[in-house]
Amino acid sequence: MNAAEMATNLEFASKIATIVNLFKLEFPDAKSDLKPWCNDPETLDLVDPDSIDMGFHFPGVSKSWRSRSILIQIRFYQDPLNESPRRAIGVEIAGFNHLGEQWRLSTVNDWSFVGKTEPSVEIRDKLKEFCRQVLQVFNQKSEDL
Repeated sequence: MNAAEMATNLEFASKIATIVNLFKLEFPDAKSDLKPWCNDPETLDLVDPDSIDMGFHFPGVSKSWRSRSILIQIRFYQDPLNESPRRAIGVEIAGFNHLGEQWRLSTVNDWSFVGKTEPSVEIRDKLKEFCRQVLQVFNQKSEDL
């Protein structure tokens, strides 16, 4: 779901803002987009209600990124059998340009990049560190904030 729609309480809104700031600290040219999905019926059928989705757009196509827009999806899971809080279980990041998706990174499996192209080694390393930080932010207990 769009990050803007998931900011339903102060704690969650604060965590989303933290993620945006972490990305912009590393990549200051990026413009954040907390509503990357349209609200048309076809798109809404594809949206995962157990995720937070946000985008970042760059002023032009970057050679080091091999893309112009980045879509970030933070996936969550709550075990229905116990009372544990909902946890972030993975992050997926995809890079897009005018030709469509160029590459994808998923932390769910082996943290490898796949696609037609890949970002530079420096960008790949920074994105993996960003994913670690995202998981840490969303899996901290409230009293740890």
